[in-house]
Amino acid sequence: MLGENHSLNSDFPEYRETISALTTSDKQFAEKAKKYNDLDKEVRILELKDAPIDDEAMHQMKHDRAILKDLLYQRLINEQT
Repeated sequence: MLGENHSLNSDFPEYRETISALTTSDKQFAEKAKKYNDLDKEVRILELKDAPIDDEAMHQMKHDRAILKDLLYQRLINEQT
């Protein structure tokens, strides 16, 4: 669905406390999480404006967002073990 919120807290509500703790205690996680959430917001805004950028640029943004999300999710999983 276009314009859907994919923030870390929205997609991983079961990890809200871990996300909050890591954002406070782990500078690298915090930077990647901010970059991910900023990129997600930018994609949502562009989608709601009928993506006034070319398809290749939008695809690259979504690809970058997916890569960051995977990295962050792995960190969340590792924190739980």
